[in-house]
Amino acid sequence: MNWYLKVLRNYVSVDGRARRREYWMFFLIYIGIVIAATILDSIIGMGLISSLVALVHVLPSICVGVRRLHDINRSGWWLLVALVPFIGWIIALYWAVKEGDTGSNNFGDDPKAEGEPA
Repeated sequence: MNWYLKVLRNYVSVDGRARRREYWMFFLIYIGIVIAATILDSIIGMGLISSLVALVHVLPSICVGVRRLHDINRSGWWLLVALVPFIGWIIALYWAVKEGDTGSNNFGDDPKAEGEPA
């Protein structure tokens, strides 16, 4: 939960780097919230809750994706590759699971070396 909250606190920050754990824990918890919101919407009979959840998570998702790309020493503009159907999704998924650069790179110091929680 701390990883999810960390991303939400830095919801407009694209500076620095995001570890794989930060990225994937955010999306895991986000998917759980989306599932719960969808179930709630089906009970209520409206799509309001899931729409609000998606709206709240747009900026944090983009920003953590950019910071994740920074961790592998890529510009955040490469996130746009995900707009290309199929091949773009595969490339974006590969970058999301790829090990981050060890040590400093063009976008900052190694978050693993900074003593962040494991």
